[in-house]
This record gives sequence, structure tokens and C-alpha cells, in this order.
Amino acid sequence: MTATLPPAPAGPAKPAGPATPAAPAASATAAVADPADKRRVVARPVVRFRRSRPDLLLCGVLLAAILLVQGWNIQQYPTLSDDEGTYLAQAWAVQNGHGLAHYTYWYDHPPLGWMQLAALTWIPSLIAPETMTVAPMRLVMLLVSAASAVMVYVLARRLWLPRWAAGLAMALFGLSPLSVVLQREIFLDNLAVMWMLLAFCLAASPSRHLWHHFGAGLAAAVGVLTKETMLVVLPALMVTMWRHSHRDTRKFAVTGAVTACALTGLSYPLFALLKGELLPGEGHVSLWDGIAYQMSRPGSGFLLTEGTGSNGVLDSWLYYDRILPLGGLAGAALLLLTVRWSVTARALAGPALAVAILALVALRPSGYLPAMYVIQALPFLALVLAGGAASLAHAVLRRGRPVPRLVPFRRAAAVLLAATAAVHVVPRWYEGDRTAMTADANAPYRAAAAWLGREVPDPAHARVLVDDALWLDLVHAGYTPGPGAIWFYKADLDPAVTRTLPGGWRDLDYVVASPTVRRDARDLPTVRAALEHSAPVAVFGEGEERVEIRRITRPPATGTGRAARTEAP
Repeated sequence: MTATLPPAPAGPAKPAGPATPAAPAASATAAVADPADKRRVVARPVVRFRRSRPDLLLCGVLLAAILLVQGWNIQQYPTLSDDEGTYLAQAWAVQNGHGLAHYTYWYDHPPLGWMQLAALTWIPSLIAPETMTVAPMRLVMLLVSAASAVMVYVLARRLWLPRWAAGLAMALFGLSPLSVVLQREIFLDNLAVMWMLLAFCLAASPSRHLWHHFGAGLAAAVGVLTKETMLVVLPALMVTMWRHSHRDTRKFAVTGAVTACALTGLSYPLFALLKGELLPGEGHVSLWDGIAYQMSRPGSGFLLTEGTGSNGVLDSWLYYDRILPLGGLAGAALLLLTVRWSVTARALAGPALAVAILALVALRPSGYLPAMYVIQALPFLALVLAGGAASLAHAVLRRGRPVPRLVPFRRAAAVLLAATAAVHVVPRWYEGDRTAMTADANAPYRAAAAWLGREVPDPAHARVLVDDALWLDLVHAGYTPGPGAIWFYKADLDPAVTRTLPGGWRDLDYVVASPTVRRDARDLPTVRAALEHSAPVAVFGEGEERVEIRRITRPPATGTGRAARTEAP
């Protein structure tokens, strides 16, 4: 992989030729006219990444550190989430031929994301089917983290950052406590970020082949089809492609990328159309209804207003790490403000624009802000923060006419700035990463899963309301998928499930009251009634994070079917 500057946007100059034979491949330079001053020539390194031992060594060392920190204690921290269970259960459904979801697929997200999860977890599920549960399958996310971290380094070098700054970007992306926590979890956002980083790497390809730009469009479309919120980053990708494409083929490159992205993205509505589920109709779900639901979700409030849901999400991000979000925003602002005068700012215009767009979307007062939203900003925050550090280092060390007697003072100032930053960052990151590597937040879930597999005498005929974090545990313990182990949302929202529960909560045996179930029960009548008419038989954990196994206590109503049978043991 190589990196070079794009040609000057104006003037008759031709692209720079190859480096002279005397120059090593890893330190060759390319002369490019600076648009801010046409009389000036700027030299930038052309890095042949695969042949550069220092780059390979630095990237390899950082990758080993990232995998160690993210992989250690990955099954115990953070707390299992219902979203993780949902995506993995849908991947299980794809693997086992049950369709696109373990219940009715209703176009909540494009299915490509959990189809990729199904591919990643396929071999482990064949070797040890009982490990196809959320905590063990988090290990596959290390593959995604590794690929994304390497691409952050490659992209940084292709955007002309010096080696140390590229290493800093990779470390920021992979070792921030915020990254360690969120990149461990089985979220579609992590997969989408990997594809979008690939698109940026191809868009900034120094060889400028047309197929690289077509590939960038294709990778971007896969990213959007993995998690549709990545759509807002596409303008930043186009800016990167425009700046790094050859002037003579720029129109073809951008047109090809847009075409590849659009045609691939249209496969989703085409799929819905072929199934007769594009538009609303009687007796079926539709893509239109799925989009309408996502667009009409209640807003989380203004991000900076105390007490709103969005502000709570922001507090949770800053609880783990303030340096990467706030420093990245500052770096993006610096780069965007100096884009006319700084070559580094122009090179990083795409990532800086991505940070700005994502920040503006998060600031919408009427929008819904999920906790995993920040995942798609992490690589761009790391790149612009490292780019801002590189610009600052350049200003301290090299700006202006060199004066020999001032060189030691400039170097001392640079060392002082670096030491100050390290003193501020390292202790905070150490505490955050140490928590992620030592805490056990999932003991209540493991104990609840073990109890349900051990104490219920006839799991094949029991009906249990449970969140998706535990759904696959119950399936592997012998509970019947769907009518036996019931994802609690579906008891109220899926007609295919409600038809099997004519007596409502009376047809249930147990409800597993995890924090997610207790929080969302207020909007789900059947779940709320099941909690009200049940008593705990086992409780694991304490406080708000406890997991209760509650048995339905009110005798079933007389009648036929499930509602007529006696109370569960």
C-alpha cells in the first residue's frame, strides 16, 4: 500500500514521477504544488507500507497491544446488552435456515449486518454450538477491531500523517476506554465502521486506479447496508475521493464510485419489492413502515440540556473517556479552520468533515441518540486528533525560517507538550482500561442462564419471557425457539407471537426480569402484567443491575389450550 499527494488542482503541472533509485522506498518524496501558494513546492512522503519495516513494526506492536487490551476479560465486561443478543440471535437464525431473523423480520435494519455476523460465527458454532451465545461470541469482534485498527493506520499514512502521528491515531482508536468498551460489543456499528474505513482507504489510494474508487463506492454501500446511519458519512468520503483522485480521471472516478454505491444500496429496496413488502399492506410488514418507525422514534432531547436522554448518553461517553471525543472535536475544528493554509488540514478534510457532520446530527434536539452512535465517529475522531497534534508539532518544530540556536528550545517545547499530554491522558486511560480488563459485570446473567437450564424440569414445554441477551442461552438449554423462549418485545408487538398467547400473561410460566425488561415493561402491557402477577424465585446480583427469575403466581384462567393448564412448577 502506498500514499502520495494528489496533483495540484490548477495549473499545467503533471503528477510527480517516481522517486529516484537512490531514495529508499519508505522515505521517497513526491513534489506537489501547494494550492495556497502556487510558487511553493511541498514534499510529502510516498510510503510503501508493505515494504516499510518501521511502519509494519509500529503497526504490529500497536495491534498486539490493542488486541490484548480489548480481548482480556471480554466476556465479563461490559454488561451484556439486548442489542447484542438481538443481532446474534438473528445471525443464528440465518445460520440455521430460520430466515432473516428469529422472529418476523420487519425491516428494522438491513439484514446484511447480521449476515456478516453469521459468517464470522459460523465455524465456532459448528465446532461448539453451545458457545453461540453473546459473551463467548464477543471474541469474533476482535477480528473486526483488528481490521479497523490497521486501516486507521493505513489511512493516516495515506492522508500524509507522519509515522508517529499514524501510530497515535491507531492508539487513540484502539486503546481509548470508550473504544475498548464499545468495540468489544456485538454491534452492527463496528462492522459498518470497518467497511467505511476500507472505503476511505480505497478513496485515498495513491495509485488512483479507477477500480479503487469503484471499490470505495462498493465498500461504502456495504457499510450503509450494515448500519444505515453510516449514510451521513458519505459526503466526507466524496471529499476525500475528490482530493485524492487524479485530475484527468476525477469525473470518471467519482461517477463510478457514486454509481457503485447507489446500485449496491438499491438492492435493499429491490429485495423488499420482490417480496411484496416495499409498501404497507394488509397482513405483511414493509420497508416503508420500518423506515417510518425509525424516523418517528421519540427524540432524546438536546445533547447539552441537563436531564435529557441525549445528555445522559453524552455523560456516559465522557465517563469512559473525555480525551478522544473532546480532543477530536477540537482537532476537527482546527483542521477545518486552517484548511486554506495547511496541507495537513486539506489532507484530513474528509475525516474532519465526517466529525462535523456526526456532531451536527447528534445535536439535533428532535433526534434519537443511541449509546452506540459514537462508534462510527471513533476512527475519524482519532484521525483528526492525531492530525491536530501533527499540525501543532509542525508549528512548534519547523514553521518559519530555521534558526539554529532556537532548535533546542523548539525541541524542548515539543517534548514538554508531549509529556504534559501523556501525564493527562495515561492515568485516566489506565483506570478505564483496567476496569474493562478486571471487572465482572455479567455474573448475574451467567447465574440466571445456569438456573434456567438446571431448575426448570421441562424446558421444552416451558414458556419464558426473556431479553435477547439470554435468548440463545435458553435455546441451547433446550427451550423451544419462539413459542418457548420468547423475546419479551414480541409478546406485545409481533402478531405471530401474540396469537400463540391467547391468555396473555396467563400463558406464561416465567419472566426473566433483567434491567432491560424492567425498564421497557411500562410500554408493553403483556410484559408489565407478567411482572405484576409473578414472584421472584431466584435473584442474581444487586440493585438496578440484578436479574430476577419470576414465576407466574396467578392461577391460569379456565378454558382451552395453554391458558387451561395448571401453573408451572
